[in-house]
Amino acid sequence: MEYEEAKAVIEAMVFASPRPVTSQEMGAILGIDPRTVNAIVDDLRQEYDRNRRGMQIVFVAGGYQMATRPAHAAYIAKLNVGTRQALSRPALETVAMIAYKQPITKAELETIRGVRVDGVLTTLIERGLVRPVGRKKAPGRPVLYGTTPEFLRWFGLASLDDLPPIEGDAATLPGFSLRSESRRRSPRAGNGVSPATRGSARG
Repeated sequence: MEYEEAKAVIEAMVFASPRPVTSQEMGAILGIDPRTVNAIVDDLRQEYDRNRRGMQIVFVAGGYQMATRPAHAAYIAKLNVGTRQALSRPALETVAMIAYKQPITKAELETIRGVRVDGVLTTLIERGLVRPVGRKKAPGRPVLYGTTPEFLRWFGLASLDDLPPIEGDAATLPGFSLRSESRRRSPRAGNGVSPATRGSARG
């Protein structure tokens, strides 16, 4: 397959996919090396930037996805189409704690927040941002929760390594400041299961 044809097909696949599509997936379909796919995507991204296109290709949740540019958000909002409901502050607080402390039990979340999280946790699971990832090796074998690929998409993160670092007594997650009681620690600490896979998924 010639370069320009591969470029057109990759652009079409990224546009058509309802989720981030990886270079491995596209490479397997086209019969080319994933590194070549990455190079072609980089070429497309530069082309979009040069021509000041309204769309861009972003790397999120381990794959590529089409997105509008942040500078145009106010205009797109006026269309009132495809707008997702924003998370409440309690939901943001809870998902932030899960992101930094995963895997974590409901009881541990409630201890940190000082309130019950049943309803908020249900909402996060229904939104696909959080999921059960195992059970803690403790009396009663409580369920452990962690974030999902949809969480990465929602907050525009390529991987969990892109979570904002904690500085001083706060860690900032998009849309919410995580206070000092939620200091980041090893996700393995005391939970008895392996942490969620981390690291860049590009390529």
